[in-house]
Amino acid sequence: MDAAEFRKRGKEMVDYVADYLEKIEKRQVFPDVEPGYLRPLIADCAPQDPESFEDVFKDIEKIIMPGVTHWHSPYFFAYFPAASSFPALLADMLCGGIGCVGFSWAASPACTELETVMLDWLGKMVNLPEEFLAGKDGQGGGVIQGSASEATLIALLAARTRTIRQVQSENPELTEAEIMGRLVAYASDQAHSSVERAALIGAVKIKNVPSDDIFSVCGSALKKVLDEDKAAGLIPFFFCATLGTTPCCSFDKLLELGPICNKENIWMHIDAAYAGSAFICPEFRHLLNGVEFADSFNFNPHKWLLVNFDCSAMWVKKRSDLIGAFKLEPLYLQHHHQESGLVTDYRHWQIPLGRRFRSLKLWFVLRMYGVKGLQEHIRKHVRLSHQFEHLVLQDERFEICAEVVLGLVCFRLKGTNELNEALLKSINDAKKIHLVPCHLREKFVLRFAICSRTVESTHIKFAWQHISQLATDLLKTREQNHHQQ
Repeated sequence: MDAAEFRKRGKEMVDYVADYLEKIEKRQVFPDVEPGYLRPLIADCAPQDPESFEDVFKDIEKIIMPGVTHWHSPYFFAYFPAASSFPALLADMLCGGIGCVGFSWAASPACTELETVMLDWLGKMVNLPEEFLAGKDGQGGGVIQGSASEATLIALLAARTRTIRQVQSENPELTEAEIMGRLVAYASDQAHSSVERAALIGAVKIKNVPSDDIFSVCGSALKKVLDEDKAAGLIPFFFCATLGTTPCCSFDKLLELGPICNKENIWMHIDAAYAGSAFICPEFRHLLNGVEFADSFNFNPHKWLLVNFDCSAMWVKKRSDLIGAFKLEPLYLQHHHQESGLVTDYRHWQIPLGRRFRSLKLWFVLRMYGVKGLQEHIRKHVRLSHQFEHLVLQDERFEICAEVVLGLVCFRLKGTNELNEALLKSINDAKKIHLVPCHLREKFVLRFAICSRTVESTHIKFAWQHISQLATDLLKTREQNHHQQ
């Protein structure tokens, strides 16, 4: 394909994507395929001779689309939102076109510098304390990671290195292995599984701190676990606080937890993967109060801020903590500006060496929506979640299982877990809308997350009427079966 054909085909692809997104609600939100559907549809091995673009293009609808779950459908209410917008798609195209691998400043100065500035923009939008911003000569700063899981892992590994060095400076006779065996990380029993996975990769113990009746971790619960572990000769070194847990969007009590972590010299990382985007709205910013005690903070613009995956924003108070843990300098990666103090080499801030020019997406979206446009997007989703909550509360067969703070509603039929499992199965079998469940304590709960950029009040009403009708059918069938017995 030469440049002339690329122009022609590029325009066709843009039209195809625009049509796909414009007409997405006509597509069934969840696919009908069975596992292994795709292999029989394509050849056993790659073609020896080139094929035409037309042949490849027509296979998109034939082979790919039948197996796509349409995350951007206004009938998709599962997981959490995956952000998408036209400005971000265009920026991703430019990112692919430039095609740099931005591991160091010299590898592409704009790639590094735009990221530093965009993370300062974003940090100011959520009113982060000054220490987290790079500014012209700050100690902190932001970096784009691939996911919140990566940010948690980076924070845990940096905390591990920092603690081992501190303990060894006070007790030179202890080996690294002896210290490692005593290290303990902590997170809420509601925290995302990626926190436990980070501890697994980091080869350290992790303990769940029990959450309270509103699924939040409070200071006294953390203190109790810490006191027990210190008495047993263990070394607490890392606590991951969650703002907006995955099951029910609960918030750990930062203002109680932060001072404890600071006093005990424990690294506090804040995972606000979903909820963090909402902090750009002044009415939700109080949920981040206490961030001033944290060592690192992360949220995903690629969830709720109209920036396509992957773009996970992470800030640290002391970038030397990250660089100190991960810095290696082979000759082939060195460059003559690296000691200038003005230069960031992001390879020291992340797991991979290479990185894409992801800050372009942030730059395009922040400029083309403006803070006000993004705030309106968040507020609309929150309004729609309260609309759904209101509909649920009007039906006495149902109950709401956790406070609705942002764009997630946790609800269920009053009754057994088995009844709610049957309801969810009938919802997802019908494939008109898509939901996923969670467990809150011993209850099986349905999660209704406002996800799509294009979702409107009419989609919420449709979803509720559909759920309500399926519940009626289910209860009627059960009643009949009961009588027949």
